Amino acid sequence: MITDKNFLGRNGFIWFNGVVEDRQDPQYTGRVRVRCIGYHTQDKIKLPTADLPWATCLLPTTSAGISGIGQSPSAFVEGSWVFGYFRDEDLQEPIVLGSLPGRPSLLGNPNKGFNDPNPRPDDETKSVYPREVDEPDTNRLAVNNPDKEAASLTTRKADRITNIVGVNNTWSQPEIDYAAVYPYNHVYESESGHIMEFDDTDTKERIHLRHKSGTSIEMTANGDTIEIIKNDKYILITNDNKVYIQGDKDVIVNGDYDLKINGNLNVAVAGNKTETISGTKTSNTTGAVIHTGSTIDLNP
Repeated sequence: MITDKNFLGRNGFIWFNGVVEDRQDPQYTGRVRVRCIGYHTQDKIKLPTADLPWATCLLPTTSAGISGIGQSPSAFVEGSWVFGYFRDEDLQEPIVLGSLPGRPSLLGNPNKGFNDPNPRPDDETKSVYPREVDEPDTNRLAVNNPDKEAASLTTRKADRITNIVGVNNTWSQPEIDYAAVYPYNHVYESESGHIMEFDDTDTKERIHLRHKSGTSIEMTANGDTIEIIKNDKYILITNDNKVYIQGDKDVIVNGDYDLKINGNLNVAVAGNKTETISGTKTSNTTGAVIHTGSTIDLNP
């Protein structure tokens, strides 16, 4: 084996395990400060977080890593366990190759090294991460343990809207079509609670995109699409909009409904048309009113 301490790639491979303690990279390149086991002390008086070297994070082959192309670097949080190597003999240029999920047995202590230094708002003796103990770091939506249900799933079940009264029928939002089996549900969740699920569970394949507010869109196993908007919705189209529905359509508006058409309105009804108006109907027509076909009985 050829070794040369001054030749990158031939100077040995010095690897490390460590814990991310800072991700506020002043250069915005996705670097993190890592306290490395065996190389750095746990005593933050002797070695404060601010004195740890910045570590560059390796991006996957699906990200270009240049000129903003691909994903933004570093999805680590303080408290993440990572694996990497030093590319210099002075151990000041660490490279993070990936994270190491596990099953935490203790909550973090923000006053000690190898822990998330950020205290919880409700308990300054505990770190923000890990959030839970005695369960895997794997997202709860991927595990689907009924004794430890994901908070977002509990909220979705509680917020389900039922018994919506229409003109000729009553209908409900479909049941939550979640029945994930580990390891087939591929989940991404951000710190604030935004979620993406790509569930490959047999016969329960789903795609689910959810904002922390509850606004979401889900494609279920049978092809249904359920869209939930928790606030206003705006659709702005600069050209045509064509909608083809082979089945029925129900629209219930609890407030006002304003429709303005700057061109022509053409309505073709192959069957009957029924209007039920509890208040006053006012028609303002500046042009001619032309009626063709069968008679209109205004006083049946």
